[in-house]
Amino acid sequence: MIHDVLLFLRKHLNAYLRTQSGGSLDESGEDKVVFLDGEQMDPVAFKLGAVSVLLINIQEDSTLRAPDLYSRVFPNGARQQVQPEIKMNLYVLFVARFKQYEDALRYLSLIIHYFQGHRVLTHQNAPELSDDIEQLIMELNTLTFAEQNEVWNALRTTYHPSVLYKVKMVVFKDEDAVEV
Repeated sequence: MIHDVLLFLRKHLNAYLRTQSGGSLDESGEDKVVFLDGEQMDPVAFKLGAVSVLLINIQEDSTLRAPDLYSRVFPNGARQQVQPEIKMNLYVLFVARFKQYEDALRYLSLIIHYFQGHRVLTHQNAPELSDDIEQLIMELNTLTFAEQNEVWNALRTTYHPSVLYKVKMVVFKDEDAVEV
């Protein structure tokens, strides 16, 4: 399911960037939002001329737990024993690496603009969203200078213009429930 979220975001942002550029940002037709090359992970090497998507943390969100964690009741009154849902927040870093610094800032601005206008992604406004995902809530996350330093030291690379989003509520459900 995590891969579905990241693939969806990459595809959606690439489509948005193509419509916004109108040929003024890039003529090559290549995707501007990419994943890291798995062979260049230690230290991390970001692709030149692109915005790299990087999952930097996964956090369980326990604030919206059901009162009875191990029971599900259907409208017909039948009960099922289930494992509690796990609601996850994904911290996704978008890193822009371009020859021209202003290009990196332009692409980051477009990504921020897109998520500002599409803060909640549902099946109504994003039909390509996987059926396993009810909705995604995009929340801009601002790190302190100390936290930023820790992230970039952990990546073992120099700082590049970037923006961090908290993608809320990826829900893992118990599909192997037992009827009680």
